[in-house]
Amino acid sequence: MRAVHTRPVIGLSAEFALLAVLAWTVGLSVPGWSAGIACAVITNAAVARCLLHHGADKLGPAGRVTLTRATIACGVAALTVESFWRPASATTLVALTVLALILDAVDGWVARRTGTVSAFGARFDMEVDAFLILVLSGYVARSTGAWVLAIGAARYLFVAAGWVRPWLRASVPPRYWAKAVAAVQGVVLTFAAAQVVTHQVADAALVASLALLAESFGREVSWLWRHRPIAPRKIVSSVATLHQPRVQQRVPAVGGVRSG
Repeated sequence: MRAVHTRPVIGLSAEFALLAVLAWTVGLSVPGWSAGIACAVITNAAVARCLLHHGADKLGPAGRVTLTRATIACGVAALTVESFWRPASATTLVALTVLALILDAVDGWVARRTGTVSAFGARFDMEVDAFLILVLSGYVARSTGAWVLAIGAARYLFVAAGWVRPWLRASVPPRYWAKAVAAVQGVVLTFAAAQVVTHQVADAALVASLALLAESFGREVSWLWRHRPIAPRKIVSSVATLHQPRVQQRVPAVGGVRSG
């Protein structure tokens, strides 16, 4: 159980070291530091809690790679928040994002190679992807428009909808297309953040990316709707209706004469 208690400390230490390097090289003010540390605390606390929930005492090799990606994503979040206060280094932000995207392909390979594929690892990987996309969409929205936030918010809106419609919280079969669409979001947002293409090309790519995301979520919702649990309907027996007692209606008196 010792690893469960020390893992968050290691993760927080790594995040603090990354933020210190960013502060020394490109500069970080209080908002940037605050965002990075807050993200790191929430991430590592969630990891520790999930490990306890799954009865694991430590992260496996692939999990450590994913935790590294999460640490980098927190650094990207710090730079994104910093950009709202003063000009931030887009080059550094893009470099960190590219590293995180590369590691996204590495952790799955490591899990399969070491035989440590698990439901926790898959969920951890997905949440880090979603968080990085959310942060990138926030950065790109500054120059492109608030509508880009829909790309980053899609995953969290879907989770929120599950609290209203419980059938949306059911598990779905893994789909390669969904993973490919998620990867496209990260790549397109990275190109938009790097500003290596014209605004027209970037906007078109972002619109296409959002359309792919909507199609992917739509297909998932459709599958969940078709496989949602349906309560059995109550069948009223016609025999019971036939045996109901007949109620004789009394005809009101007409002209003082009562009939019936």
